Amino acid sequence: MKSLISQSVWRTVALALTTALVSLGQGSEYEYLSWKSDLYNTGRIYDKPPQCVDIPDDLRLCHDVGYTQMLLPNLLEHESMAEVKQQAGSWVPLVHKNCHPGTQVFLCSLFAPVCLERPIYPCRWLCENVRDGCTPIMEAFGFPWPEMLTCDKFPQDDVCISAPNVTEASKPAGYSPVCPPCDNEMKMDAILEHMCASEFAIKTKIKEVKRENMDRKVILQKRKKALKLGTLKKKDLKKLVLYLKNGADCPCSQLDNLSNTYLIMGRKVDKQYLLTGIHKWDKSSKEFKKAMKKLKSHKCPVFENVFK
Repeated sequence: MKSLISQSVWRTVALALTTALVSLGQGSEYEYLSWKSDLYNTGRIYDKPPQCVDIPDDLRLCHDVGYTQMLLPNLLEHESMAEVKQQAGSWVPLVHKNCHPGTQVFLCSLFAPVCLERPIYPCRWLCENVRDGCTPIMEAFGFPWPEMLTCDKFPQDDVCISAPNVTEASKPAGYSPVCPPCDNEMKMDAILEHMCASEFAIKTKIKEVKRENMDRKVILQKRKKALKLGTLKKKDLKKLVLYLKNGADCPCSQLDNLSNTYLIMGRKVDKQYLLTGIHKWDKSSKEFKKAMKKLKSHKCPVFENVFK
């Protein structure tokens, strides 16, 4: 029968870690001579033994996951906290989309693994459920499920990490009722997250919206103001047409009102330009104004280094 860390057992992990640290002395290292994953074919042996370190407040993905210290190097072979923060930051917007209840625990079990005497990986079925629930949302933004999280790398029968109140029979949430690029509140963080997942951003109106297979084709008016061009060239901006990926049937209130001006974001995937975010251009909104003010100085995660 499969063993897993879940529910009441999951809550004792932090207590077990605290007890271990008291006996070893605060800040002590676990006395591993080497640490090698017996689950990854590419597992590496590290010259320096793993350490228990505090999860920093600015590791937004995991700072409230339920325990306060993590193993470094982590289970994704990130050896420095700077690398962990950069890579983990790319996943914060996905957690906010609530595509599966186990998403944060699954990701943090790898990015910020709990300190135990041996590395414990997430259960394969948890990976599969999170993948199946979140992939449709990721694809709407033009990102694939990355190779580094291939689920068959994770254990089926060994001790493994689950999430509280999530079982193998739990169904992935999949799509939210609203199209993912459209389901945003007028909040500064949401606007900036959509901006970071996009290559370009423009201010414009919509001329026409058509259904094309399972997508929605968004034809823009000629007059456009570029806020962020990225790799998009000015000549391409003039004839820019966007697609709401797999969005033929999901609600998007922004596309129902063609009289408004919008902040529209997108990125090029293969030969198409995908619509990755759309917000009403509303200067009366304090959150919108704050987002526009912070836009130039905001530091984004580097998505291209993560979703390969």
